[in-house]
Amino acid sequence: MFDQDVRIPVGEGWVEGRLTVPGDAIAVVVFAHGSGSGRHSPRNRFVAEVLQRAGLATLLLDLLTPGEEVVRANVFDIDLLARRLVEATRWLTTRPETAGLRVVYFGASTGAGAALRAATSSEVSIAAVVSRGGRPDLAGSALTAVRSPTLLIVGGHDHEVLDLNREAARTMPCEVTVEVVPGATHLFGEPGALEQVAELARDWLVAQLTTR
Repeated sequence: MFDQDVRIPVGEGWVEGRLTVPGDAIAVVVFAHGSGSGRHSPRNRFVAEVLQRAGLATLLLDLLTPGEEVVRANVFDIDLLARRLVEATRWLTTRPETAGLRVVYFGASTGAGAALRAATSSEVSIAAVVSRGGRPDLAGSALTAVRSPTLLIVGGHDHEVLDLNREAARTMPCEVTVEVVPGATHLFGEPGALEQVAELARDWLVAQLTTR
């Protein structure tokens, strides 16, 4: 297994990440964190470990450079975050560990909006998108251009976000599945909730990637 910290060039700087590639990986999942969160997010690290055991490579990364992180507005700049995802995806195609692997985006909170917008870029080909407690509405008009199969996972008690996800699903022209984790709130901190998220994402992704 390849498991190392990496630096990804972006513009005149770089962003840091953790790339993990199990043997015989079937795809690589790029995590787009929520506002103010980074590659050390315990929730995304937990999900990543579940996906790795199912044969999926993962890239946990900070979407902003150290200089950009000090500007609070940048963590809500969906265009900037989407560009970073595209840059990271292009970088993956140059790495011997991941070249040739299909790419999946996994977005959390505001990162989901960035992931969906990035998935519409002509510069990349995205096999699927997963959202955990995401804000797909932040992708704006790009929602109507998403062609990648998409899984939206939302907590049953995250009422406002659940409504936003259901509305987004009606807007998107691609295959969309909305999965509700009963009793869970926005961060899925309830006992067993995050485990359900990881299992839902794993099973759906494996099905998508092995039948297409």
